[in-house]
Amino acid sequence: MTKLYNDPANFREELIEGFVAAYGRYVRRVPDASGVMAIDAPRPGQVALVIGGGSGHYPAFCGYVGPGLAAAAVIGNVFAAPSAEQIYRVTKAVASDAGVLYCYGNYSGDVLNFDMAELRCQEEGIDVRTVRVTDDVASAPRGQEEERRGIAGDFFVFKIAGAAAARGDSLDEVERLARKANARTRSFGVAFSGCTLPGQSAPLFTVEPGRMELGLGVHGEPGVQSSHMRPAREIADLLLDTLLADAPPDAGTTVAVLLNGLGATQYEEMFVLYKDVHRRLVAEGFSPYKPIVNEMVTSLDMAGCSLTLCWLDDELTALLDAPCASAAYTNC
Repeated sequence: MTKLYNDPANFREELIEGFVAAYGRYVRRVPDASGVMAIDAPRPGQVALVIGGGSGHYPAFCGYVGPGLAAAAVIGNVFAAPSAEQIYRVTKAVASDAGVLYCYGNYSGDVLNFDMAELRCQEEGIDVRTVRVTDDVASAPRGQEEERRGIAGDFFVFKIAGAAAARGDSLDEVERLARKANARTRSFGVAFSGCTLPGQSAPLFTVEPGRMELGLGVHGEPGVQSSHMRPAREIADLLLDTLLADAPPDAGTTVAVLLNGLGATQYEEMFVLYKDVHRRLVAEGFSPYKPIVNEMVTSLDMAGCSLTLCWLDDELTALLDAPCASAAYTNC
């Protein structure tokens, strides 16, 4: 872990303070809460997209707050769900008469606390719905998609839901489109080393030299199995074999592609890997749509990457292309 911290116990609060100071053109602090809200929130007549989860994953989640994206992000401690109280306070700050959509990765702590906040808001007359991102194919078998974790596929679901909200769609419609995006998104990742929490001297798990972990989580979980290290072209085939075998039933040939770095993998390495991903997709008749090679959902200083495919149709493509502006992603 980079040694840039003061008190590890205050890591979340200091990172929020620094983030708002750097990116005040997009966000402001939610008063009395561990969260940030878009400078144009609350947005009268628009559904408020509220995202969130533990810190340690930047640019998830605060980096995706801004016009055309999320109205707010609730930020928990490192790899820990934000509390129900914090989620409630952030929701109250951005809720409009059009309702609120919660969208976050499917982890038990997040589910518990967002559900409690949703119930409290509903009791106060705020219409809140929830869409959990479940893109990680390694975490549950086909047919049990609702039990899967959310990893880098968060980005596509957030982008599409945020664009629908910005367009003025109803809460029913924003929820439908977020669910559709989630149902068409699949991710799988590999790790080459574990990550280390602020203030700790040892990583949460280690990877033996010459080995890699397959099917990693983004909270310091090791993969579901270990394998020998392979050349980039073989890793590309491994990632694609796994994802294409799990394609949604109504999949077409146009796919949004995200090759996501986990925090300590060099961009040059990812470009080498993406070359082989792209070659294979095109050879099999797929049309990669505006590929992204970037760090979009990280895990502190973990070395590794994940590949995400989102099968598009005209409806989802229009929302992916819609303008937005945030600290981590801008589409003009």
